[in-house]
Amino acid sequence: MSCKYQSNALDIPLEVEQLPTITEYSPASLIAFPFEENFPMKCEATGNPGPEFRWTKNGQDFDPYQDLRLITLDDSGTFIIPNNGNLTEFQGNYRCFATNKLGTAMSEEIEFCPIKQPLYVPKFPKEIIDPIEVMEGQSVILECNPPKGIPPLEIYWMTIRKFPVSVGLNGNLYFSNAIKSDSRRDYCCFAAFPRIRTIVQKTAMSVMVKTNSLLERKPSLLTPTGKESHTYLMKGEDLQLECIAEGFPTPKVEWAKIGYHELPERAEVESHGKLLTVEMVNEEDEGKYMCRAKNPHGEVVHYFHVTVEVFIKISYVPTSNRKVLKDGTISIHNAKPENSAVYQCEATNRHGTILANANIMIMSKFQKDMRTLLCTQFMLFSENDPVGLWLHRSKTDSANSVEGERFSVHKNGSLEIHNVMKEDMGEYSCFAQNTEGKVAIAATLEVKDPTRIVDPPHDLRVLVRTTIQFSCQAEFDPSIGDDFEILWEKDGMALNASENARYILDDGVLEIINVSFGDQGFYACVARTPVDQDMAVAQLSVVDVPDPPEDVILSEHNGRSVKLQWIPGDDHNSSITEFVIEFEESQHEPGSWREMMRVPGNHHSALLKLHSHVDYRFRVYAINEVGRGRPNQATERYKTPASAPDKNPENIKIEGHLPHEMDINWEPLSPIEHNGPGLEYKVSYRRQGTGEDWTEHMVKRHSFLVKNTPTFVLYEIKIQAKNHVGWGPDPKIITAYSGEDFPSAAPEDVAVDVMNNTMMKVRWDHVRKDKLNGHLGGYRISYWRLRSLLDSKKTHSDKHTLTFSGERNHAVVTGLRPFSEFSLIVMAFNSRGNGPGSHPVSFKTPEGVPGQIAAFSVTNIQKHKVTLTWSPPVDANGVIIGFILQYQLINDTEELGSLMTLNISADSNKLHLQDLEALSKYKFYLRCCTRVGCGPAVSEERTTVPEASLASIHGGISNQGWFIGLMCAIALLTLIVLIVCFVNRNKGGKYSVKEKEDLHPDLESQGINDDTFCEYSDNDEKPLKSSQHSLNGDLKGRDSGDSMVDYGDEDAHFHEDGSFIGEYSGRKERVSMEIKGNNQSTA
Repeated sequence: MSCKYQSNALDIPLEVEQLPTITEYSPASLIAFPFEENFPMKCEATGNPGPEFRWTKNGQDFDPYQDLRLITLDDSGTFIIPNNGNLTEFQGNYRCFATNKLGTAMSEEIEFCPIKQPLYVPKFPKEIIDPIEVMEGQSVILECNPPKGIPPLEIYWMTIRKFPVSVGLNGNLYFSNAIKSDSRRDYCCFAAFPRIRTIVQKTAMSVMVKTNSLLERKPSLLTPTGKESHTYLMKGEDLQLECIAEGFPTPKVEWAKIGYHELPERAEVESHGKLLTVEMVNEEDEGKYMCRAKNPHGEVVHYFHVTVEVFIKISYVPTSNRKVLKDGTISIHNAKPENSAVYQCEATNRHGTILANANIMIMSKFQKDMRTLLCTQFMLFSENDPVGLWLHRSKTDSANSVEGERFSVHKNGSLEIHNVMKEDMGEYSCFAQNTEGKVAIAATLEVKDPTRIVDPPHDLRVLVRTTIQFSCQAEFDPSIGDDFEILWEKDGMALNASENARYILDDGVLEIINVSFGDQGFYACVARTPVDQDMAVAQLSVVDVPDPPEDVILSEHNGRSVKLQWIPGDDHNSSITEFVIEFEESQHEPGSWREMMRVPGNHHSALLKLHSHVDYRFRVYAINEVGRGRPNQATERYKTPASAPDKNPENIKIEGHLPHEMDINWEPLSPIEHNGPGLEYKVSYRRQGTGEDWTEHMVKRHSFLVKNTPTFVLYEIKIQAKNHVGWGPDPKIITAYSGEDFPSAAPEDVAVDVMNNTMMKVRWDHVRKDKLNGHLGGYRISYWRLRSLLDSKKTHSDKHTLTFSGERNHAVVTGLRPFSEFSLIVMAFNSRGNGPGSHPVSFKTPEGVPGQIAAFSVTNIQKHKVTLTWSPPVDANGVIIGFILQYQLINDTEELGSLMTLNISADSNKLHLQDLEALSKYKFYLRCCTRVGCGPAVSEERTTVPEASLASIHGGISNQGWFIGLMCAIALLTLIVLIVCFVNRNKGGKYSVKEKEDLHPDLESQGINDDTFCEYSDNDEKPLKSSQHSLNGDLKGRDSGDSMVDYGDEDAHFHEDGSFIGEYSGRKERVSMEIKGNNQSTA
């Protein structure tokens, strides 16, 4: 509860001394035109004593009485600037001051702005305006676009029809729907500038309305565009909102203010409902306004957000600490005569500046001759003799007089309370008296908590045919009880769920099922009690794909071009981003619609470039952020005349599948690009650089085969299109080679560099270009394994081929088998295929570490010994020089036993290991070794058994029938194998020695003395040694186990503990073993 009460002061008679008050001054902007004689700078004021006047110009003192060129008036601050040809000397900003002994009043700033010669006269540009052709019933907009000039500007149109023809605020002339009688050639726009006494005329415009069966359609807005707009204006200005609609029948326009049941009292609807005007707007006129245009086929709405701005800057503030500035208001408490002054407030915002003067004169007593005249008024404001007294009695306190800044007593004795609080509740009594008597009245004030919406509904933007909910929660005074309700309104009209089954109202929630476009608008939640109410508004926007464009017509037919125009359909609250134009032609692909072009969403026409000899139809659809809309109905057909082809074939490809042929292929012109009947292609070719004439052939297909060409020769080719009307443009010449043949030469000087036991590098010389017989594709390397160096008999393994593209002369081959002999060839290739291979080159790979042992088992487990058996690796990768066995105790404890190591001779495959602990778990590791190193380990875990268990196991198994049968089967199979071996051995007869040599090559001469092997130099005939190692050091395989020096060093040795010390000699003697530790065994 609040009231802005400006003053309780009195109107003082003129006989009393008064502060000066400026009563008249010139407008804020005074424009001086050269054809006017003089220009008064007005400044009039009242006051007692009479005020004296002074002026400032551009902030500096200016005395018009000292300038003899000016005309001054007696007893007035006004002076006149005569037009003597020197007006520019007086240009500037002026301000008038009126002063007497009581104070000073100040006028607003006045700008004197002379217009320089020659005077600028606005003119319309000279232009040729094409006639506007429309179908009957369509809308028409004639744009005025007046020139800029000195305001004010007035627009006039010469027209006959009044409704539904309107002149918009922007000066354009709008036809909601054109009729035949609107066809005229003299539509003229006149722009009048009264200040300079000038009227200018725009070039006449012509409108041609074609007769058509009138198609009724729903309304749409010609202005404004979009669904909503914002309007800002200053308090005191006039509000003008405009809605001009088109449609047939002519739409009716209605206006409403959202959240209110009716428009403001000062609102007027003019121009057949198209213009809403509110004069002298104030803060109460702010809000959302809606215009609705509707006819029997539908409706369209537009929302205006109106903001009224007030002064936002105070440039003058009194300096006395007795004066309080609050919300642009100065309050003077306990006023005294010395506070009398002229108080001035200058406020500024983006709209401009305004100045207000307030004369405050505080008097303690009147002169005697004025006492009778002012008696009544004096008693009203006299502090010593009041005529009225207000008392306040709360529920708990006794009666007290009403005092404080929030309480104001008006002249008529009424009490006003500002910013009411709970403690203001109670009984108020007023006691008044005059010469006629006394009177008392009483009133009771109850203060309730305000009703307040705490969870207002929020704006929604949803797809059509969905379900939405608005939620609204409010707080209110508990004492009100059940007299509280939440109501819903749409665009100012109350909603009733019983009238529309799609609306569901439940405890502050509004649910709308299957939302349609008719549901969009502003929804107000009204929380109401018998005392007050609160309101919150939310907007519902319904979006969908755009409607099909309307009134799609063809115009400006110009042979191979035509202009397509359309009117956009409803965008359904999602701006159209682009239009897509499609076409269909009846000759080649009838019924198939294809995209022709896209245009931005703000374009409503397009100039279409067409092919010749095609019968077209067109349609348009729009796209917004929701998706693609439906296209319009297809236009009438438009057939273009025939012409010569516009282009020649593209993407020409020359291929030589055979050595003496050249196959020419190209991408044919599409049927729509033929431009006429009888399309053919002229194929022309000749050898480049020979000066030969062109060889030409006319074909109808899109390929041609040239035979009997030299192998891989450069040709020039061109292809030109032709139809019955004429030839296409001059074709471009391309160059290409005739067919390729296999390369006729092999690479030479092929050399191999073995890098390690699995990789080698190959080098070769390039094949000469004249031997390639085509474009070089690259080189291929084919290699195959001849044999293992452990076996003198050569095998026939599969070839491996690697391809290397480009002109290179080296390559690296990986993945070779160690200790093997290979052979390779190198060949060049082109698109035809491989050329001849080079002379085979043989090479050998050095030894490598062996693979994993093929089989490893622990058998004959006893109390203190076990038997180990194994088979050699499948891939020895070199000469096996022995095995390394490692084992350790691994009972279920955190500490492991010592790792014991044994070196075993190469020809062993069994070992009896003794001196083991009974009933203990061991893990055994076995690796095979060559002179390069040892391969990966294979492991087994076993547990020794006690004596008693061993005896029972032996006795039990040997007496089992299945065990006896198994032993018999093994014996029988062994016998059969021996017989077969004996027969095969005797087949050789006298050649057994040769076979023996083949099976057991002289490894000393072949391997040890070969440069690819390493020799031992200082440990001949020494016994094998064993040592203890940690598992981490001995079980890492090739890289981290027993290592050798780099390949190629003839003095290489084993230097790590546990490696072989004796040199392998090739003798079939048993290698002795020595075990470091307490355990010993013989193999």
